[in-house]
Amino acid sequence: MQQYLPSDYLPILVQLVLALGFVVTTMVATNYLIPKFFKNRVHGKVKDDTWECGIEPQGDARTPISIKYFLTAILFVLFDVEIIFLYPWAVNFKALGWLGFVEMLVFMTLLMAGFFYVIRKGVLKWD
Repeated sequence: MQQYLPSDYLPILVQLVLALGFVVTTMVATNYLIPKFFKNRVHGKVKDDTWECGIEPQGDARTPISIKYFLTAILFVLFDVEIIFLYPWAVNFKALGWLGFVEMLVFMTLLMAGFFYVIRKGVLKWD
């Protein structure tokens, strides 16, 4: 059994110190240097207005979007990721034997149960 010495953890400690040092340095720099450079900034309607490639901003950026878009995206990701599990199974089909076949049947049954549940709830129906 291999025994680890404290010196084995030195690279981790160095990386932790460097990461924390970077965070602290960045926070100090933004709090003390930025206000000095922008102290004499001129404020005005044109200067403080949002800039969107020369197009005048219209309306509110917080326009409500139909939940159907989000549900469709989530369902696409869900079923897409589940389909990804089929590829390794198909490649190793013979090596997995009957147990692998039964496990995939259970997986596909649960996948189809979820799909039919989504259809019955009418999530994919657009009005």
